[in-house]
Amino acid sequence: MAAKDKRVDEYIQKASPFARPVLNQIRKIVHKTCPDAAENIKWSFPVFDYNGGILCHMAAFKAHCAFGFRLGGSMNDQYKIFKKEESGGMGLLGQIRTLDELPSEKILTWYIHEAMRLHDEGVKIVRKKTAAQKKVLETPEWFEKELRKNKTAWKVFEAASYSFRKEYIMWLIEAKTDATRFKRLETAVEWIAEGKGRNWKYEKK
Repeated sequence: MAAKDKRVDEYIQKASPFARPVLNQIRKIVHKTCPDAAENIKWSFPVFDYNGGILCHMAAFKAHCAFGFRLGGSMNDQYKIFKKEESGGMGLLGQIRTLDELPSEKILTWYIHEAMRLHDEGVKIVRKKTAAQKKVLETPEWFEKELRKNKTAWKVFEAASYSFRKEYIMWLIEAKTDATRFKRLETAVEWIAEGKGRNWKYEKK
């Protein structure tokens, strides 16, 4: 029986209008295909756990949605739908903006079964080394908006390293209340404008 999580309901409701039908369709197909899948929130987006691991995940961004499989690197791309060069590290199907851009239920069902098979066989993630592959990091729209209000902060953030930006983004999205997030947001903009990293207080001088 499908184990649903209210946090996933909230995530979908807070998503942009274009993203909701896409997320709902993915959610429906995953549970229909894999009744034992349990919903969870990890890294601030919905995941579907199965047989001790993450089966697949979905996410909504400012202008697109993403859907992918934890063991995607080991899966057979039967219908040639994986678009790794466009995934941005989030999903193997590239950027999905409408229901029409989502593969049919029949095709997604096949891939979910393929992912389940790998999990049942105990397959582990295969991490391939790629030469100087550029990392892509999504900056929340509300964070970018505040940064742009401070020209110095935005200039520093744009030029900063992947790890510098990631530490601030994760600190903000992991805030448990809006009040905490707002306080952290103000602090983040101030520190970034001064060129300080998220953990600057603990850095060796």
